[in-house]
Amino acid sequence: MAIARKLRNYLDEHAVHYHVLSHPEEFTAPEVAHALHVPGRMMAKTVLVKADGRPVLAAVSANTRLDLSALRMVLGASIVELASEKEIDRSFPDCETGAMPPFGNVYGLPVVVDSGLVTDAAFVFEGGTHHEAIVLSFPDFERLVHPQVADIGLH
Repeated sequence: MAIARKLRNYLDEHAVHYHVLSHPEEFTAPEVAHALHVPGRMMAKTVLVKADGRPVLAAVSANTRLDLSALRMVLGASIVELASEKEIDRSFPDCETGAMPPFGNVYGLPVVVDSGLVTDAAFVFEGGTHHEAIVLSFPDFERLVHPQVADIGLH
């Protein structure tokens, strides 16, 4: 399986330079980082949450936990909770469950990125499958996605 069709089309339409990296099937961001020999701080872990019932995509580095309390404050929400697998599948129909890319805008979702991911020129993220990742410059990602950048990670 190739990277998610919607993501591939979006990146290609915007003439963005990216690399697709194949790796053994892995299900967590730290495992993918290890398989690709990429530092955990450069590997994005993408998490779908519900903020007062509306879906929001959050991304932190693989070696960081998402701080739901910090995210709640950043979003000005009363309740922030993890989305269910069913909600993930519904929001990302062309992706394998749990392998969604941090391109929420392609799927109609706002995106919040932990400031820890901004430190490197490039970062790596799942491309919609559990065996392919994408390397992209963070400036290109920021230009295309316009994420909110905030301290939402527990280091």
